[in-house]
Amino acid sequence: MTVAMHRSEDMSFRLGLRKRIDVSVCVDVSLCVDVYLCVLMCICVCVCVLMCICLCCVSRWKNWWIRGVLSLAMISGFFMVIYLGPIMLILVVMTIQIKCFQEIIDIGYRVYHSYELPWFRTLSWYFLICVNYFFYGETLAEYFGALVQREDSLQFLVRYHRFISFTLYLAGFCMFVLSLVKKHYRLQFYMFAWTHVTLLIVVTQSHLVIQNLFEGMIWFIVPISIVICNDIMAYLFGFFFGRTPLIKLSPKKTWEGFIGGFFGTLVCGFILAYLLAQFQYFVCPVEYNSETNRFTADCEPSDIFVMQQYTFPFAVQNVLTWKTVNLYPYQIHSVVLSTFASLIGPFGGFFASGFKRAFQIKDFADTIPGHGGIMDRFDCQYLMATFTHVYIASFIRGPNPSKVLQQLLVLQPEQQLSIFNAMRDRLRDRGILPPVAM
Repeated sequence: MTVAMHRSEDMSFRLGLRKRIDVSVCVDVSLCVDVYLCVLMCICVCVCVLMCICLCCVSRWKNWWIRGVLSLAMISGFFMVIYLGPIMLILVVMTIQIKCFQEIIDIGYRVYHSYELPWFRTLSWYFLICVNYFFYGETLAEYFGALVQREDSLQFLVRYHRFISFTLYLAGFCMFVLSLVKKHYRLQFYMFAWTHVTLLIVVTQSHLVIQNLFEGMIWFIVPISIVICNDIMAYLFGFFFGRTPLIKLSPKKTWEGFIGGFFGTLVCGFILAYLLAQFQYFVCPVEYNSETNRFTADCEPSDIFVMQQYTFPFAVQNVLTWKTVNLYPYQIHSVVLSTFASLIGPFGGFFASGFKRAFQIKDFADTIPGHGGIMDRFDCQYLMATFTHVYIASFIRGPNPSKVLQQLLVLQPEQQLSIFNAMRDRLRDRGILPPVAM
């Protein structure tokens, strides 16, 4: 009898303890995210230390060691930035964008410095400010409607944002025309085009990175991570097994590295998609909360982030021992993203290689030892960001009530009232709202 009572009490204690642990772990989503990111950073630090110990004595692998350690340091920094939240991510994207723009503009300045082109660098940076003002103003109007409604000065800026942006650009255009010098006409127009193409490649696509972020952190993290994974896997397979040259623009690239990077990226993207799809923090759209003045990621996850059961085709069932598999639909989307990152993404790097060969330079800059400049690390990322944005717009994005509400809050009160009355009448006609009492 006593033994039975002890067993019963022990079982009750274990069940109660398990329940408390489950609640404390699963309810607090931020704790799950903290633990996940801390584990990843610890893994990177441990691998970094092991690489230092194993490779520091092998001179033949000196460059491999430098690239590996710095890559792990950058990945650890990436995890830390994710941990700090959307605001920090946006600031980092802006910083990288400005640095990439500087590296490309500096190449043109060094090549044509002897011609003493008037106002070239000044106008280049002025146009950078104008384009950023336009894009971030559009973001403010689209995602910060409640904040705009609360501040009169912001209402004015949002209402006339495109006119102000055009006026600023027009001022730069006039300054360029006034700076034209007879003996340098052709070269000045060449550099004018240089600046605008750089703005198109760097600033426009950086804006798309931020747009992807607002769709959900997972749409920001996974595309960036799989490009990094592809770069690492292609380098490793090429380093150890590379024999067959891939393309003349990049003599060190090999078919073995290209193929190995493809399969490695598929696996990496599939696993990462599974891990991140479990957390609201990553899958929910990033929204501005006007009450707390903070970004939030709190929602009912959409269908692509809900585990579903898929049945294999009969041909596959005859080969495998199981008939169904449980997956997040986002994992299937990750295969598409990984395929693009592996097969098309490297062409961003080849494009950059061709550009550097045209000006007979090895790297865009020497910011990161063993890697070159910031642009050398992000040449594929910009192409990937554009594809992700187009993919979301074409196959993922549906009507977003929160975004519609943000846009409604920017309207004048009489416009809001008109829309309210129209919606009320429409809902009554459809029987969703009760008819007006007679």
